[in-house]
Amino acid sequence: MRTAFRAAAVLLLLAAVAVGSVAAVVAMNLRTYARLTYEQPVLFIEFESLAPQRFAATVTRATRTEPQRFELAGDEWQVDARVLKWSGVANVLGLDAYYRLERINGRYSDIEQERTAARSVYSLHEDTRFDLWAFARSHPSWVPFLDGFYGTAAFLPMASGARFEVTLSQTGLVARPANDAARAVSQAWK
Repeated sequence: MRTAFRAAAVLLLLAAVAVGSVAAVVAMNLRTYARLTYEQPVLFIEFESLAPQRFAATVTRATRTEPQRFELAGDEWQVDARVLKWSGVANVLGLDAYYRLERINGRYSDIEQERTAARSVYSLHEDTRFDLWAFARSHPSWVPFLDGFYGTAAFLPMASGARFEVTLSQTGLVARPANDAARAVSQAWK
């Protein structure tokens, strides 16, 4: 009887360690995402013209103090993000939606030029060994408390001196002009 009790205790301990390990891996991966509770600023982006259809983009994220600088080709800029949205039960337990900025790229207004001209794409996140997004896509039944996961993007034209604010809400990314140069180029954009 004592041996059976010890075996059951060992199995229970191993199961607890396994569950704890999985929880730790998921929690560590969620640290690569930021909480999304309401519409909030996620980044500011400002442009300086380098040449025709070449811009230096200075990106300042809400979650970082150091700005990043990228050289973008094209007429427009685009920012992409991934969003993890939890079911009602998970929300009650304190899990709000999470987002992770994925990439920034330049794009051309002309589709033919988009197909043939030089491209510029940069990652806005660090790669991780485990990604909850990819896991949820591969094994949706294993993550039943995940209500949805989706990508979202926003794009607007580039112009020297233009500054934009990008916010994220439960419905996706929203880019807005943040100065007169950005308002002017946005109004003239077709």
